[in-house]
Amino acid sequence: MKTRKLGRGVAVVGVGMSQFGAFPEKNSRDLFVEAFRDMRGSVDKGLDPNDIEALYIGNYSSDLFEGQGHTAPIMADWLGLTPRPATRIEDACASSGVALRQGLLAVASGAYDVVLVGGIEKMTNLPIAEVTDTLATAGDVLFEIPAGFTFPGFYAAMATAYMHKYGATPEALMKVALKNHDNGALNAKAQFNSTIAGVMAAKKRSAEKKGRPIPTWADEMEFLHDDRANPMIAWPLRLFDCSPVTDGATAVLLVSEEIAKQFTDDPIHIIGSGQASDGALHDRPDLTSLGAAKHAGQMAYAMAGITPKDIKVAEVHDCFTIAEIIASEDLGFFAPGAGHEAAEEGLTARHGSQPINTSGGLKSKGHPVGASGAGQVVEVFKQMRGLAGERQVDRDVDLALTHNVGGTGQTAVVHIYERK
Repeated sequence: MKTRKLGRGVAVVGVGMSQFGAFPEKNSRDLFVEAFRDMRGSVDKGLDPNDIEALYIGNYSSDLFEGQGHTAPIMADWLGLTPRPATRIEDACASSGVALRQGLLAVASGAYDVVLVGGIEKMTNLPIAEVTDTLATAGDVLFEIPAGFTFPGFYAAMATAYMHKYGATPEALMKVALKNHDNGALNAKAQFNSTIAGVMAAKKRSAEKKGRPIPTWADEMEFLHDDRANPMIAWPLRLFDCSPVTDGATAVLLVSEEIAKQFTDDPIHIIGSGQASDGALHDRPDLTSLGAAKHAGQMAYAMAGITPKDIKVAEVHDCFTIAEIIASEDLGFFAPGAGHEAAEEGLTARHGSQPINTSGGLKSKGHPVGASGAGQVVEVFKQMRGLAGERQVDRDVDLALTHNVGGTGQTAVVHIYERK
């Protein structure tokens, strides 16, 4: 693999996100304006929107979710940024991660000095069956979908293959859910900002209020094993192993390294970037690893000149709990087959040796698919600058990583960040 370098340095100087959740009164334009305003408020020395030269917007399927195509110029218009060029990037759930890479390359090439990268998805307009059908278009519609696969089914196949190969148990997946809900409970913008214990308490209160028998779960693990409270979706994946259907938007401001100090005295530099692709799931010889993610990670590490052990915090694509475990191995944090043990031992917890998804991840923070990749940047920016509040890790975060996956791994993009 040839080692690539950026033509010039690029820095993140502002980040923002809307509230993640279900908002029947809002559309994607409202959400993106909310994220943009949040981003603008994070730029220490202020931002004149007229300085923005181009927009790259990640969006998976506003066409199907909202009946609206050609969304990028609409977003530019609603921010008052026309006639600047605006480009929509579609790579399934990796859309805004790839938009970040395109914005990075645009600045690194010298084409622009200031670029707005964002992501949007308004998913809750549709009933859940139609959401499932829309997301299924990211699979292979000629071979996989006619066979009955949905995305829970895809990742359940990965989970069963992983469990068979490495001896993992469903309890390891549950530990990922517990950890990410613990982190999401400290994230005010998370869709599910509640611990599993908090969910249990709410269900007990609801039962009491309705005059029904009050559940008597002994602990969180007993709750997660309860078929009524945590029903099976596609074995071994239960409800709490799955990320939710989410409305949300995110925004990231990229500038050339030479002018970064005009915006902040504490920029975060992107020093590594990698993107790779793979075939559909049905053609892969091994379901326990995502080849595209491994290749993208290797490209990013080589560009940055670092190794996995140097990463202090990572936000990875946990659309399902098994996806986080596989990602932790694909990125080199743990050896193949050791990721499930690391999750059970608490190594990936906020104060573990390799913190993963301190934001709550897609599992708890929410997964507005076109916005999730840029949303990961929001978290690493805050962790690296010591702005994460109660979920701040207990170490100096000088190097961080984001890992965003599209579909079943047909697309993967990895970025590495440095605070200099």
